[in-house]
Amino acid sequence: MTNGAVEVITSVRRRWPRAEKERIVAAALATGAVASEVARAAGIHTSQLFRWRQQLCGRPAASASFAPVAIVPDAVTPATSTIEVELAGGTRMRITGAADPVIVSALIAGLAKIARPR
Repeated sequence: MTNGAVEVITSVRRRWPRAEKERIVAAALATGAVASEVARAAGIHTSQLFRWRQQLCGRPAASASFAPVAIVPDAVTPATSTIEVELAGGTRMRITGAADPVIVSALIAGLAKIARPR
């Protein structure tokens, strides 16, 4: 018979009271807070913090909406025109001067993919 190393695992699954979860999630949602630091300070994994946030706050509702846009021919557009687009997630794009409608459409489509909540 051989004597090998034996590892004893003594961890116990912890039950967190709702009030404690709410306190930790609120700390993570505070302005300037870093989720990984809040999770580390609470002794939990970052994924656990995100799971609690989804449970307590719900998933963010998709609030994407589009407004009609009219593209004016270049002959009427002044040389100093500016196009500003702000998406629901706060992503912004500003184009100054003459803009090709095809390029603007492609940029908006690309930003919409990046700004889409996950």
